[in-house]
Amino acid sequence: MTRRILVAGAGLSALRTVEQLRTAGWSESITVVGAEPHPPYNRPPLTKEALRGGIDPDALRFPHRSSISDVEWRLGRRVDGVDLRSRRATLDDGEMLTYDGLVVATGVRSRTLRLDGPPRHRIRTVDDAQRLRRELIPGARVTVIGAGFIGCEVAATAAGLGCVVTVVEPLETPLRVAVGRLVGDELRRRHEQQGVRSRLGRSVVRLDGDVVLDDGSRVGTDVVVEAVGSVPNVEWLDGNGLDLSDGVLCSSDLHPVTASGPVTEVVAVGDVVRFPNPRFGATSLRIEHWTMCGDTARHAAVSLVAGLNGGSSERPEFAPLPTFWSEQFGTRLQSFGVPGLGLDDVRVLEGDLRDECAVGYHRDGVLVGVVLLGLRTRMMQFRQLLVDATQLAGQR
Repeated sequence: MTRRILVAGAGLSALRTVEQLRTAGWSESITVVGAEPHPPYNRPPLTKEALRGGIDPDALRFPHRSSISDVEWRLGRRVDGVDLRSRRATLDDGEMLTYDGLVVATGVRSRTLRLDGPPRHRIRTVDDAQRLRRELIPGARVTVIGAGFIGCEVAATAAGLGCVVTVVEPLETPLRVAVGRLVGDELRRRHEQQGVRSRLGRSVVRLDGDVVLDDGSRVGTDVVVEAVGSVPNVEWLDGNGLDLSDGVLCSSDLHPVTASGPVTEVVAVGDVVRFPNPRFGATSLRIEHWTMCGDTARHAAVSLVAGLNGGSSERPEFAPLPTFWSEQFGTRLQSFGVPGLGLDDVRVLEGDLRDECAVGYHRDGVLVGVVLLGLRTRMMQFRQLLVDATQLAGQR
């Protein structure tokens, strides 16, 4: 009887895992179930170049390899629940699917604030971006709630389209949690130089046509964009004894962990998985970076096929180097490692902060992250510097 692997989620992580399952030797059935009606597509441009030029789902779509031409895609459907013991998943229309192996690739959704008032925009899907793009007309007053990467990128794009942009952020510095005060303050300076207004250290308490802040002041607005973080889509896994406190806690082989050990017929991938990375000590991390889709897919596919076939997946330790980039007002920000682990010891390694530079983040004296503002020709050298430093740290 043909065995089936069920993939819950149909984004980039799902696509890369399906490809890697075939590479790892899985020739039997694969079914992918995803809530969006669109095949897997590229999300980072939704806040940058695609938002500037107009959202075309076909242009953003990832090509599919011939090796996965026989995979069944059930789009516009969602896995609502699962029983890991019986290996049965329930879809949103009540249909029950049995499986032999399960891939958790449900990703994250936009976090929302509890605010009354008119609807506001969020950007997670291509449909979200299409709706927002229609309102970004010259002269429109746009208020962005949240100064993380999504908020800063949307603010830069909207300002470039001729909108009057205000960013509201409860912390005193944009991107404070991700890259710290030094780089965050410099990015704020560059935004303000381009006309973006900042209301930092302020929270939104009400929407009543204006955006009302916690000090009683008002920001006149036509368009509100909410960019206040994300929430892992893990509720459908409730009741199975998993640690779902921040995504899905997994072993180094990306198998979910229960009190009795790893569940070897299940793996988690992408920005929903939390796993130990020996480069950065014993702490388990969940990383929402585009590159983690491919990194976790390659590792998880081998783990899952080995688990289903009763074999061993012994390999070198899984120690990927997180990487992400952002572009704001012509500034290319490139990050390697986990800068957020080294916010107490931040040093300019090369260059001028107000121009192009490399900034290093250290924990206990060990380099754990590098952020480049510009310096594109030096990317590989600083990446290797971090690889060498974190390899040494992992061996201690």
